[in-house]
Amino acid sequence: MAQKTKKRVEAEAKHDLKRSYPLAEAIQIVRDITTTKFDASVDIDVRLGVDPRKANQMVRGIVTLPHGTGKVVRVLALVTPDKEEEAKAAGAEYVGLDDYIQQIKNGWTDVDVIITMPSVMPKIGALGKVLGPRGLMPNPKTGTVTMEVGKAIQEVKAGKIDFKVDKTGIIHTSVARMSFSNEDIYDNAKEVIQNIIKLKPTAAKGTYIKSLYICSTMSAGVQVDVKSVTL
Repeated sequence: MAQKTKKRVEAEAKHDLKRSYPLAEAIQIVRDITTTKFDASVDIDVRLGVDPRKANQMVRGIVTLPHGTGKVVRVLALVTPDKEEEAKAAGAEYVGLDDYIQQIKNGWTDVDVIITMPSVMPKIGALGKVLGPRGLMPNPKTGTVTMEVGKAIQEVKAGKIDFKVDKTGIIHTSVARMSFSNEDIYDNAKEVIQNIIKLKPTAAKGTYIKSLYICSTMSAGVQVDVKSVTL
């Protein structure tokens, strides 16, 4: 068994691994045990009582974080010429169509979000093997395939994120950065959690949220008392 580092031992001593904490207290613990020198992300992991293999138990949603994501979101707008100025005015870092499609085919994916239009999707469909594994494939359900290109770009820049339950029944998503205040982290995390609760499938039986953890990049996870967020 690998020996624990001094920092890991000190971090584990600051909270009870078997106990769940109110969200506000859990956030403070994460701050106390975070030792990275960079601005770490703050993530939540929500284990749901659903079977994601069944279409009627899939959980996927969109939420705009009250205090943003804390990072610069690089947007590629794959649009026709008549929409290029709208995309540029909204703040997209990259705007175009065929040239960028070719770059993606060659392996370029140095962006965070791709916004496109319904009429362009047939061209983008062939990029699924490149964009899919990276979570970059545009999808009408996440608002990234739309005729309102400018609005979609502005929303993404303002802190709009999408989340999806994975094949193990867990939703993992970033909600803030450690440079945020505890209050702002709390607001963002609560907004995401409450949206997940609203999306409970009618076909899901038993306990919906089985466990909830919050952590920062490279920190241990701190279990959150679900009741502290749902009551």
